[in-house]
Amino acid sequence: MNVVLGVTGCIAAYKAAEVCRGLQKAGCEVRVAMTEAATRFVGTATFEGLTSVPVARNVFDWPPSPIPHIDLGEWADAFLVCPCTADVLAKLACGIADDCLTSAALATTAPVLVAPAMNVHMWQNPATQANVATLRSRGAGVVMPVSGRLACGDVGEGKLAPVDDVVAAVLALRDRPLAGTRVLVTAGPTHEAIDPVRYIANASSGKMGYAVAAEAARRGAEVCLVSGPTSLPCPAGVTRVDVVSAADMRDAVMARAPWADVAVCAAAVADYTPAAPADHKLKKAEGRLGSVELVETADILAGLAASGEVGYVVGFAAETRDLLDNARAKLASKGVDLLVANDVSRPDSAFGSDTDHVWLVDDAGAEELDTLTKAEVAAAIWDRVQADLGREGGAA
Repeated sequence: MNVVLGVTGCIAAYKAAEVCRGLQKAGCEVRVAMTEAATRFVGTATFEGLTSVPVARNVFDWPPSPIPHIDLGEWADAFLVCPCTADVLAKLACGIADDCLTSAALATTAPVLVAPAMNVHMWQNPATQANVATLRSRGAGVVMPVSGRLACGDVGEGKLAPVDDVVAAVLALRDRPLAGTRVLVTAGPTHEAIDPVRYIANASSGKMGYAVAAEAARRGAEVCLVSGPTSLPCPAGVTRVDVVSAADMRDAVMARAPWADVAVCAAAVADYTPAAPADHKLKKAEGRLGSVELVETADILAGLAASGEVGYVVGFAAETRDLLDNARAKLASKGVDLLVANDVSRPDSAFGSDTDHVWLVDDAGAEELDTLTKAEVAAAIWDRVQADLGREGGAA
């Protein structure tokens, strides 16, 4: 496994040498890119002695190649930034490529992992947390910092994760437990046209489905994401098919069902659609806006499960009361293998939130998860699916 190790400028930079050795002991070949600030903490000679390859510091001066950022990005099977400062974290989230390290990170198609290290207040700043969420939504892995005494004397989150944990996260990418698995994911709302300018919809943001797709891709799956209207970027390594209405989504899903091994239906599909949408903007004087006749939409989840074309089907149940009773009833009526139930009346589990508090429900029972980020919920879902499918491995 080829690993590019990006080292940025903070006191934890010395631990990157230990990470390098840990990866090498596991059989990985490592090449190092450093920011100029990182060289203030650890000299390039340290990493050149460990890897026998010059450290990439400048896109204009790297002896192995005239275009180091491109060659490093293409060479990598995994791209690890450790430690990752708040500054570089922000650059990666925004796609800024102003040195060799960030340029290579932008150029690579390999899985990207970041191991943040910074002051507790910098870590907890909403800007930093938004950058972390952005990277995760694009499929990047985050080796979370831990609490402890920091170099500045403060105590709290921000300390680089243990070296063994960072190495294990990279090696988990090598295993890629879902490699060879074809995954179909639905996400977002659907828009049901009343006329060319009005529609019926719900408050789904698509964040959960996108997190599920990103995590599946990170674990090596080939992923097709059928998405209703959202403003979210497509996760790295995922093929997205954009749809608008429930009928559009059903057609896209059923056309791809024979291809898929696993389907995760996280979309909040409209239950009803106007019976006769107008082909022009309706005026109040016409009177039709006061009463819009509705008809039921096709049940995509039940139809997919009943088709028998997908080996394992996961459904979602968004409820506001009687969560488990409704979830168990839906599990039975839809015929799915696993149901993810969340109470969307909770502030920590509402449509559009960055967290969810869910239950994983199957024929054997129900497991309640803590309130987690959507990326963490996605990891828990795939851990369960992998266990049911007999696949080894778990979240990085």
